[in-house]
Amino acid sequence: MTDIEAGEDRAAAKSEPFRFFDNREKYLLFVMTTSEKAEVAARIGREITLIAPRPPALRMFDAGTGNGMVLSAVLREMHRRLPTVPFFVVGKEVSMEDTRLTLATLPDRLAEHPQSVVVLTNMFYAEAPALFPRSAEFQDKVKWIDVPLEGNTSHEFFQQIHELDDYLTQGWQTASSKKTGNPVYVTPSVMVLYRKDQAFALDDLIPRPTGGPQPFEYDLVLAAQPYRSRTSADTKVKNVLAPLARALAPSGRLVVVQSTGHDPGMEIIRKIWPTEDPFATPRNKLITELDAQLNGDSTAPKYGFEGTSDAASLFTYHLHAMPNEVSNRISTSTTLAAWNAAVYVAQIEDERTADVLMEGKYLDATADVVLKHGGLWFQDESFVVVRHAS
Repeated sequence: MTDIEAGEDRAAAKSEPFRFFDNREKYLLFVMTTSEKAEVAARIGREITLIAPRPPALRMFDAGTGNGMVLSAVLREMHRRLPTVPFFVVGKEVSMEDTRLTLATLPDRLAEHPQSVVVLTNMFYAEAPALFPRSAEFQDKVKWIDVPLEGNTSHEFFQQIHELDDYLTQGWQTASSKKTGNPVYVTPSVMVLYRKDQAFALDDLIPRPTGGPQPFEYDLVLAAQPYRSRTSADTKVKNVLAPLARALAPSGRLVVVQSTGHDPGMEIIRKIWPTEDPFATPRNKLITELDAQLNGDSTAPKYGFEGTSDAASLFTYHLHAMPNEVSNRISTSTTLAAWNAAVYVAQIEDERTADVLMEGKYLDATADVVLKHGGLWFQDESFVVVRHAS
């Protein structure tokens, strides 16, 4: 999205209905009834041994924290492997509710790994790594929230983080994009959290408003499902993946995760919509486009790519269900959870599911597929963009 488009979206937002496909009910049910977050975190965790952070900290960027489950799991793994290395973490999230959920995962992380600076922002992909809007209209309107946390226990941190709701209400207001239905920020905001008893040691890491882009380069960037599946490869790369790759430090690694549709979940979808094909940009297509936009015709490419083979790329996650429910007679609650997971992964908008829900045949279609496969699983693919050290 260009800055002009973003401005047009904000201007039109007040008169447009909220149409973003990722509604809270679908999202929360999907998160709680599948192992997707745990499997994505495990995949990203494998990258930690491959990064080479340089002083003063390991720098990580999460391009969409969601409810914070992946971020907190990766931070646990980072602490296990690098317990004495300071962490500088920036998370992008436009949703106020998801930002609140992400904040709720941080007290334990700050208690276990005291030398951590965690920054949350609602800015666009091309802005968030540098914590500065690209549009001149918003560059002097950044809401900067500095949160030095008192104490040294997770309970104390939780109590103080719980009191940040007013800041979220003020800073994480959104408007609806007229063009896409996606939320866009009303006020660009940055929230910086760290332990006050570590402020002296972390002084060089704590970001402060400078009136310009921050010169951060990241050792690890997480990009799990950061875009609509039906968007073209050119748009995904130009608006999301290329800006994230350019934010990498030398030897830094950008891990991209997306759905493939090669699974029983898609079988459910095609029982209702036989010609549905939402996954238009498999990883090799994205890698080709990334190579063109990042390296061009250079004889000394600045970026490389890993994960072109299925063995290195593919992994699965499952719907949580009792064994007897997927081998004999599936319960209504499990059927509904399976249907929700299938339409969520395929990114089917509410408008399209309304008529199907009235007919009721989706229940039989879902139950048939779950019983046929003895459960429901989904396949994701991943690949890595690496900035060459030289």
